Amino acid sequence: MTTQKTTQKSTRKTTRRTTRNRPLVRVLRDRDAGLLLAGVVVSGFGTSALWLASGIWVKDLTGSDGLAALCLFAMWAPSLAGPLLGTLADRTRRKPLLIRTNLTLAALLPALLTVGSAGHVWILFAVLLVYGAVGVVQDAAEAALVATAVDASLLGDFNGLRMTANEGMKLVAPLAGAGLYAAYGGPSVALLDAVTFAVAALLYACLRVRESTPAPPTTGWRTRTAEGAAFLWRHDRLRPLVLAGGATMLLSGLGSATIYAVIEGLGHSPAYAGPLYVLQGAGSVAVGLASGALLRRLGERRFAAYGIALTGAAMALRAVPADLAVLGSGAAAGMRLPCVLIAGLTAVQRETPKELLGRTAATANTLMFAPTAIGLAVGAALVELVDHRVLLASCALALLLTSGTLFQRRASASRTAARSASDANPA
Repeated sequence: MTTQKTTQKSTRKTTRRTTRNRPLVRVLRDRDAGLLLAGVVVSGFGTSALWLASGIWVKDLTGSDGLAALCLFAMWAPSLAGPLLGTLADRTRRKPLLIRTNLTLAALLPALLTVGSAGHVWILFAVLLVYGAVGVVQDAAEAALVATAVDASLLGDFNGLRMTANEGMKLVAPLAGAGLYAAYGGPSVALLDAVTFAVAALLYACLRVRESTPAPPTTGWRTRTAEGAAFLWRHDRLRPLVLAGGATMLLSGLGSATIYAVIEGLGHSPAYAGPLYVLQGAGSVAVGLASGALLRRLGERRFAAYGIALTGAAMALRAVPADLAVLGSGAAAGMRLPCVLIAGLTAVQRETPKELLGRTAATANTLMFAPTAIGLAVGAALVELVDHRVLLASCALALLLTSGTLFQRRASASRTAARSASDANPA
């Protein structure tokens, strides 16, 4: 009798574990979802490798720290035009668009083989600008294609896996890019990136997604571009999530600018930043794997709110002049940002009409990611004028207040009746 009860309990536990893990297994076993994820991983590897190698390349050719830093800015700057570039993703079917853009980058990158002196550095910057602009279009098209190819109940799981894959590539690819550059020079990294885009195009070509051709536009380009921002602003659930995400990224940028002041306060060399970034990447990987289950339990709003609150705690912890506290803040920092970003993207994919999703996703990405650069710039100036502990404490307080705005929002009766499954809270 006792053995039978023990067996029944064991069976129930196994069943509960299987039920909890089933969405993640479904994502990994789904052919189209797997191909999409593989495309993200492959192209992300090449991008991360080139991101680091391009700065080293420019530094070696020119000796200028400022020009080397401009490489990252050149890749990032086109995201400011996200609403405009995202409109392209709604003008055509997304699968063929992703294939064409990946092949375009694969054909463009070999142009970097001609960069062999300081006088040719402008070619590198021109390629990086185009690279960044095409990347914005790809992100918008990919977000829209995922919403078509992946079941709505699995969007949180997929976006979490995507975040995990991206963060994993950031841990591995820069080292590979630096090693390849050291052995064979910058052109070899450019060719590696070109190959990754060609492979990504092949993976997207294997998708079995059925898409209808978008209807011809009936309004002007400016009007169509503004429709994504207008949809976000009118939507009661998306607007607070995206605005909170932008505020979080702004404050995170401010806090990140203090990293070397924090390290100096501990009495370490700048190389101490390496372990902090590794811990941050590990935290992001962990929360990415758990995000699907957490989204189903908490809903997008509360999931984002907890992530922002954890961001504030990480900021406060970093102000403590102790190695253990600062290392702990690195792991917490990696866990906090994916929450608001995954929640925001998942909500946008779930709530936005397919024909408007490219523009809306691109606008949301701009509103959430662009403030990071502003925060870094302002933080770089403030850290010279204000004690870094005061700056970190101020950012922590502002983040907790931002988190509170999401916790305080309560669904109205009409929204409760119409909310999606991800907003449910079984607890």
